[in-house]
Amino acid sequence: MTKSVEIIVRALLVVSLWFSGFSLAEEPLDSKLTLISNVNIFDGENEKLLRNMHVLVKDNLIETVSDEPLAVIQTTNVTMIDGGGRTLMPGLIDAHWHSLMSSMPLQTLLASDISYMSLVGAKANEAALMRGFTSVRDIGGNVFSLKKATDEGLINGPRIYPSGATISQTSGHADFRAPLEVPANNGAPLDYLQREGMTIIADGVPAVMQRSREILRKGASQLKVMAGGGVSSDYDPLDSTQYTADEMRALVEVANSWNTYIAVHAFTDDAVRQAVEAGVKSVEHGHLLTEKTLKIMAEKDVWLSMQPILNDEDAIPFPPGSANQRKFEEVTAGTGNVYKTAKKYNVKIAWGTDTLFDPALAAKQGKQLAKMKNWFTPYEALKMATSDNAELLALSGPRNPYQQGPLGVIKEGAYADLILVNGNPLENLDLVADADKNFDLIMKDGNIYKNNIE
Repeated sequence: MTKSVEIIVRALLVVSLWFSGFSLAEEPLDSKLTLISNVNIFDGENEKLLRNMHVLVKDNLIETVSDEPLAVIQTTNVTMIDGGGRTLMPGLIDAHWHSLMSSMPLQTLLASDISYMSLVGAKANEAALMRGFTSVRDIGGNVFSLKKATDEGLINGPRIYPSGATISQTSGHADFRAPLEVPANNGAPLDYLQREGMTIIADGVPAVMQRSREILRKGASQLKVMAGGGVSSDYDPLDSTQYTADEMRALVEVANSWNTYIAVHAFTDDAVRQAVEAGVKSVEHGHLLTEKTLKIMAEKDVWLSMQPILNDEDAIPFPPGSANQRKFEEVTAGTGNVYKTAKKYNVKIAWGTDTLFDPALAAKQGKQLAKMKNWFTPYEALKMATSDNAELLALSGPRNPYQQGPLGVIKEGAYADLILVNGNPLENLDLVADADKNFDLIMKDGNIYKNNIE
């Protein structure tokens, strides 16, 4: 192919220049190169594997995808990997992740400062990367420093699309204040979680506009708003609709003015319809939605970012008989029906985990993806966790922090976020549940974090 010939010609040119006394360091081929040969490719978009392929990575982007062998000069800046017929696929994307809250018990979170939270979050994100998750949409929490440190290479972890502080009304899903802290005096100091940017309470149009602008100022790629009751929260019923229509429209107006979007936490028809009518682009959860509401979401091109949460061996551990446990049982009972109905009406579906407060559950991130086989084919599930999720991330427009190339696909010019799977996940989705055993290579941004291939 033309690319193959071009690489060989450039390499010969470098050799000739070297013998002429020119420095190799001045040549473009001094870029870091990784050549992955003899692989079958799931490109993130198409169900059919591309057989017997070869991929050249230059620095952090995919340079060449070829069905003909590629040649590069073996130097210290070149890594050669023989895939041996394994499956090469894009890095996985978790569209609903909480870096700081996934692995920390709630009571520890409430009693910890932001420095400790960030250290725990860094460890949790490194573990996620080693499970093959190369990008996450962090959907609530002060992860701006964590993102910066990751991007600078100070710590290892996935790319982070940060939402910053979750925006909540008084008594809403992110109102974590103790019972005796309310009623609050006007002008009373913010509680610790608000001061540290984990969440923010705002009531009324002027307040929600101010706080949302503050979060965007910090570098949020999208905003997270609590539009309805929650399972893990103690003071808001599941059926409550949070924020008024005017407040929700004001939040959307601010997001639109920054050319990004609103993602809302909501489970019920009333909460979701109000948010959708206001112009939100992503509904997080939605486990209690009816056919009528899902049809509206399909018509308005609104994403359903739901999680395959079931009342099974991986259930979130709430105290038996508690209100939280009853809410959890109600929500999980609707999971299968909503997935089936959303699929029927071609609702745009994203995949994520929303793991909270339990490191053992966070470690089952891949297993949660494998559970999608209950309602979707392996191809549908893998496309959801790669190119579909990447499409959702791209809704942040100019607020997208990663704009060198597309994510979630294997094509020339895309980010080099790659996994080499020992087997074919399009035939056996369970392979993604055990990254330690089945992922022989994990690459993010052109950097190799795991290589079990000799």
